[in-house]
Amino acid sequence: MRDAEEFEELRPLLFSIAYRLLGSVSEAEDAVQETWLRYQGTATRPVSVKAYLSAVVTRVSIDVLRSARVRREEYVGPWLPEPLADDPYEDPARSAELADSVSMAALLLLERLSPLERAVFVLRDVFAFGFPEIAAAVGRSEAACRQLAVRARRHMDEGRPRFEADRREREELAARFFDAVRDGDVDQLRELLAADVQMVGDGGGKAPALAKGVVGADNVARLTAGFFPVLTQIGAVLEPRTLNGQPGAVVRDKDGALIGTMTLDVLDGKIQAIRSVVNPDKLAHLGPLSDAWALAHEVRRARRG
Repeated sequence: MRDAEEFEELRPLLFSIAYRLLGSVSEAEDAVQETWLRYQGTATRPVSVKAYLSAVVTRVSIDVLRSARVRREEYVGPWLPEPLADDPYEDPARSAELADSVSMAALLLLERLSPLERAVFVLRDVFAFGFPEIAAAVGRSEAACRQLAVRARRHMDEGRPRFEADRREREELAARFFDAVRDGDVDQLRELLAADVQMVGDGGGKAPALAKGVVGADNVARLTAGFFPVLTQIGAVLEPRTLNGQPGAVVRDKDGALIGTMTLDVLDGKIQAIRSVVNPDKLAHLGPLSDAWALAHEVRRARRG
């Protein structure tokens, strides 16, 4: 009973480590479950339950990462992480690192690292584990882990986006963006978008993505202004919501079933990137799903009408 209670207390941390390593809610939950099974099978009680469980979930996640590389190379269209509605782990002392590391942009940067670099970076820079604990978790010497940390940090710093620091400003800009999207206001959208804004959609070949890759304020403004008002016509609703610690939204059909999600990268008072996920495999944890293909047919019919 005591073991179960301690495990449940640490579950938020274990999930948060696994999610950052895997970019997948479902795979992170599986990694946590596998960690519990291995913990149950241990003959001796570890000195530090936190260190032991963190090491196990890290090793499980590294194994999953290595096997996932081939699947992601064969993935249909752009690959994006599974949207995260709430990060269960909280640490006021590291709130900035935790929020930044869970953003879509940061998770995509982590994809560029080797599994070991990724694990060391997450454990050290996000969760502030000591190098002795990290070395035990990844099966390398402390010196090797320090080198991995330096390499990973350099790669992350080279590509790391600098998000708007003021959360209220980001949320206000996002609210104006979603209002303009609902209204189909091309001019207002152009004002809110960075000149080189990117819009990426992940359908995984299992749902029609709005945009696999569209660049430029005018192109993105026209695309969103032309599409979302038609969705509204057929009863769909755009609900602003924080996702992956960023301004975002969920889109639902007239029955309340989920169509997809959007997240916004905001910098210098402009939207730099829009990422939408409509692959149903990546949305099931957020609730009942809409029939994306039937919805696309309804949209085409509404446009003709």
